[in-house]
This record gives sequence, structure tokens and C-alpha cells, in this order.
Amino acid sequence: MSEEPREKPTNFIRDIILEHNASGRFGGQVITRFPPEPNGYLHIGHAEAITIDFGMAAEFGGRCHLRFDDTNPAKESQEYVDSIIETVRWLGFDWGKHLYYASDYFEQLYQWAEQLIRAGKAYVDDLTAEQMSEYRGTLTEPGRESPYRHRPVEESLDLFRRMRAGEFEDGAKTLRAKIDMTSGNINLRDPVMYRIRKASHHRTGDAWCIYPMYDWAHGQSDSIEGVTHSICTLEYEDHRPLYDWYLDQLGVHHPQQIEFARLSVSHIITSKRKLLELVQQQVVSGWDDPRMPTLAGLRRRGYTPEAIRDFAERVGAAKAAKVVDIALLEHCLREDLNRRAERRLAVLRPLKLVIENYPEGQVEEMEAVNNPEDPSAGSRKVPFSRVLYIEQDDFRDPAPPKYFRLAPGAEVRLRYAYIVKCTGVERDSAGQVVEVRCTYDPDSRGGDSRGRRVRGTIHWVSSSHSIPAAEVRLYEHLFSAPRPDDADDWKTVLNPQSLEVVRGARLEPTLAGVDRGSRFQFERHGYFCVDARDSTPARLVFNRAVGLRDTWAKIEKASS
Repeated sequence: MSEEPREKPTNFIRDIILEHNASGRFGGQVITRFPPEPNGYLHIGHAEAITIDFGMAAEFGGRCHLRFDDTNPAKESQEYVDSIIETVRWLGFDWGKHLYYASDYFEQLYQWAEQLIRAGKAYVDDLTAEQMSEYRGTLTEPGRESPYRHRPVEESLDLFRRMRAGEFEDGAKTLRAKIDMTSGNINLRDPVMYRIRKASHHRTGDAWCIYPMYDWAHGQSDSIEGVTHSICTLEYEDHRPLYDWYLDQLGVHHPQQIEFARLSVSHIITSKRKLLELVQQQVVSGWDDPRMPTLAGLRRRGYTPEAIRDFAERVGAAKAAKVVDIALLEHCLREDLNRRAERRLAVLRPLKLVIENYPEGQVEEMEAVNNPEDPSAGSRKVPFSRVLYIEQDDFRDPAPPKYFRLAPGAEVRLRYAYIVKCTGVERDSAGQVVEVRCTYDPDSRGGDSRGRRVRGTIHWVSSSHSIPAAEVRLYEHLFSAPRPDDADDWKTVLNPQSLEVVRGARLEPTLAGVDRGSRFQFERHGYFCVDARDSTPARLVFNRAVGLRDTWAKIEKASS
């Protein structure tokens, strides 16, 4: 039975666009953009922005641009550009021919800067960064005017052109807007528009040695592209008056900026600076380490684009800041993979089990369901033999209370196969169990027509038919604290148990040669993905995407 489609949550952004369309503003057009800075990989917080930007445009029959706000060559690279393009496509969104870069507009931005200088609205300043900070004032005290604020227009124009020509060293001069040093909004206290930075740009090379500040380039780039709704996170709300001032002074197309609260998820950080530090200090293996909150990391771990889009839509857009429990993200993945992932048998920590009364050399093919949630997935054959592997945790001697798996004298069902009874064990010199011996009931295959039932069911693989996994990687949260940014030192709450590498696992033979990125449910263990970087047909590496226990369902039940 198919699920009813979940109704999209209402949000204030949709309401604003509906009002604009009703009033005829922008002629009923809806043009949005997703404008990342190419200074890192996209993370889970970006998924909400991407879903809103592309989703609103699609809902109202408009379009969404992908634009790189590439104004800081010291921190940007083509690697980040390529990763962002690939990730947005992987999420399922398409910008068509509308791929842009702020660097496409460097000449136009420069000409507009000269226009403001000629209008007496911008000037070249010689203050150092430290002096500028001192002159800026505080939230409770007004700023002071720079001694260079009233430089003659022609002098500022000449200096600005010489800045472009490369006559001055980094930091020697800046171009600043002339607005209001007493404004209660610090962003309006003569903000810097250009700084000298003799660094090679990943697209323009060494053509420029002055680069526009983000706040100068961002709003004008939106205007050039004809963006109608400039949707951004709440920290840019105080920047909106500055963007408005620039657009008004230039007399150009004026988008409507709309701010929503940035998405925060428990147990992760999304600061690019901190994520870069994790990569550079090799706390993780790279930007796509499956413990990272980057979309590349989540993808490698086994997350699907459908699950991430579902999560973003469930969270929705809000004005108030929020911290979403990571259990909801895991729940979305679990729901999605439950429907699509085929089941397989995998024994992570093998313990040998010998069925003493099973004929030597006999092999049976057991019918195993591929996905009980999807009848069209069909079934497969799994070989069964006298010598099997079971999980070490599925045997105890002595058995603790309420233990319904295998123990001396106890019976369990082997999944898809027979009921077996433990008759003895073999131990090594240290007293550890190395082999369990059982007998089986030949009449109990796949069920028991005599009505006999056992309380425990365990999984298994055939010793002679199973294949090895080089590694099975079990991931936990990268941070042990729900809000790592609140710690005095965020590095102190790194989880030392965030990765456990299990070697020696045995897998049912149908997993031989599976493609990288393939996802399966290992029965009773969780959902796993074939690692996209390290796995090969001859050396299988699996990442656990998420376990089977749904903590979000318990949270929802407790809150209802």
C-alpha cells in the first residue's frame, strides 16, 4: 500500500512570494539563486538553503541560478567549485544554463565603484585594518570618521585606479563606502568595498589585484542576474540595509531579500573554518569522511539525496533559530532505505557453528526475501551448509537473564532456515569459545508445521560459501556533546569512538562484486553502503550509514 504524500509545511517565504505575485511585483516572476562561496564543501545546513532556493523557484514556475560568490582568492579553489556543482546535482537540482560567478562581474563592479566615487559616495582610505576597527566604534558608541573620508573625488579616483594597477602593497589602502559613521547598524559605518590582495584567482588568474568584498559583490550580482527573491540566512538581516543602500545609490534592479534561520543539527558543527581544521589536522580523512556533516561525507556514508531533501522539507523555513535533533535526519534516511535497500546476511564478528547431524558436503539453497517492504524486489538464494558463521554476540555461556539467542541447551531459528539446538562448545587455551556445536531439526525449514516455536532468530552465513569484507566501518557521532559549539573548546568534545573498523566480517556470496555506492540492509545490523573511495571488487569496504534503532520515533512519541 503506497504512502499518502506528505503535505508541504507552510512557510513565510512562500507567503511573501504569494503576496508579491498577487500584487504584480516583479511581474509575477520568481527568480532565486543559490550563491555558495567556493571556500569549502557544502554541509547539511546548505541542504536546507538549496531545497528552499530551488524548491520555491520550481513551485512558482520560475528558475534558480547557481552562482559562486568567488570574491576571496586566498580561500577559494576549483576543487570546491567542482564539489559544489557535483553535490547540488546529486541532490537532484538543475540550474540549466544559469551557472554564474561573481567573478564574471568584476569589471562591472569596478565600474560601479568608480561611479560611487564620482558621486561622492565612496573614498580611498589609508587606515590599517587595526585602525579601521578602532575608528568603527561599538554597538553602544558611534564610530569616528577616517581622516581620509573627505579626500577629493579626483584623488580617490586616481588612487583607486592605481590600486587596480598594482602600485600598492596588500593592506596599504581600501575603498570604502561613505555612509554614516554614527549609524546604529555597524554595517553602515563606511564599510570596505575593495581591498588589495595580490593573489591568483581560480578563474581570473592574475588579472586583478583588488577584489570586491562579499557585501559589495553579493547584492549587485543578484541585481545583474535579475534575481527577484534573494533568500539568505538570518545573519544577513543586518546587512540588508547596506545591500539596499548600494542598489539605491546605483539605481539598478532591486531584488527582495528574505532571511530565514540557519539550520543547526545536534552533534555536528557547520563552521567551514572548523571543518577545514578537522581536515588539515587529519582528525578526519578528508572533506568526504563519512563522519563529516558535509553532503559529500553523508553521501559516502550512504545517505540518499531523497532522505536529505525529505529532512530539509520536514524542517522547513522559519524565522527563529532552531537546533534539530540529528535523530530526525537519521530517521529520514532509515525510512527511505527501509523502502529501497535490499536485505543481505552479514556476520561482522564471526563465530564458527557446526551442525553435527547435518550431512557432510550437503548444500541447500535457502529462499531469502530481498525487501519485505517491496514485493517487486523478489527473493534470492542463500547457500546453507554444515559449517556456518554466526555473530559472537549471538552466543552466551552462561546466558544472562532474558537472553533468547543461542546458549548451551537453548534453541534458536537460523534466519530463513532451520531450528538448531546447542549441544556443546569448544574453547581455546584462554577459555574463549571458538566453536559452537549444534543439532538441527530437519522438519523446521522456513517454519514449523508442528506449531513448535522458538523465541530467538539469528542470522548466519555459510563458512565455505561466504566472502570476506576487508573492512566494515561503524560510525557514531563525530562529537559526543549535542551542541559542540557551546563547549569552551569544541575539540574537547570530539568522540574518540566515532569510528570502529571491523575486520574479518563474512558476507553472503550475493554481495560479491557489488558496485561502489550500493546500499543494503545487513539484517539485524543496520544500513550499509559500499565505500565509494576505498572499496574494490577484490577488497570490499562497507560503511554503516545508520543503525536500525529509530530514536526519533521515541522522541516523537514522548513529545506527543
